[in-house]
Amino acid sequence: MSSESKPKVVLAYSGGLDTSVILKWLCEKGFEVVAFCADVGQHHEDFEAVKAKALNAGAVKCVVTDLRKEFVTNYIFEALKCNAIYEGRYLLGTSVARPCIAKEMVRIAAEEGATFIAHGATGKGNDQVRFEMCAQALDAKLRCIAPWRDAEFIESFKGRSDLLAYCTKHGIPVDAKPKANYSIDENLFHTSYESGVLEDANETYEESMFKMTVSPQAAPETSTFIELEFVKGVPVKLTNKTDGTVKVSVISFVCCLDDDDMICH
Repeated sequence: MSSESKPKVVLAYSGGLDTSVILKWLCEKGFEVVAFCADVGQHHEDFEAVKAKALNAGAVKCVVTDLRKEFVTNYIFEALKCNAIYEGRYLLGTSVARPCIAKEMVRIAAEEGATFIAHGATGKGNDQVRFEMCAQALDAKLRCIAPWRDAEFIESFKGRSDLLAYCTKHGIPVDAKPKANYSIDENLFHTSYESGVLEDANETYEESMFKMTVSPQAAPETSTFIELEFVKGVPVKLTNKTDGTVKVSVISFVCCLDDDDMICH
């Protein structure tokens, strides 16, 4: 099948096990795959390595878009202004990022002439709804491929061992370390963990889970004091009262607040 006759799909790609398998599987199904990776502030992510992995797995292109400023300005700040907190404590860090990512995915689909989008969300969670409803609202002509709702895909990949075997067969590099017994989502706004061992009230956190902060045991003995200036409900300036550092860029001071060396009061 020539590339001109292949249907084109934009895949929301993270470089992880699931989406790497999905990328190759879509290629085998006759799709021309454009991988899309959104930079929404994932900590220490090597986007060049992600891009290389996507191309190695068969993508015709891998687009990495820096969405950090848009995410902070049009999503995080808007959520803060309306006090969007779930059950009094959760700041909706995962769900508020999905429309930002989906919007860019739809833009890339239009730019690339793709008629399909695809994602690696499970068939029993909220993310599938977030991605698909956003895409449908922005371009109702786009069709969505959700492999984790596809009977053939599910039959082929019944567990992590099947996914790893497929990667080995196709020469897709994978992390050899055992998968954590919980799921992780991270961006500029938050890092969240759920499921697995965390559902057991008798278990406690692992030290490796601290990314945006440090554990209380590892925290410095002295405090850092900051001052935040707001205009119309939006933070516009951060001043570190301890060392005099001033941040006025939305990205710079959000990243500053994410710095695990800064303990704020």
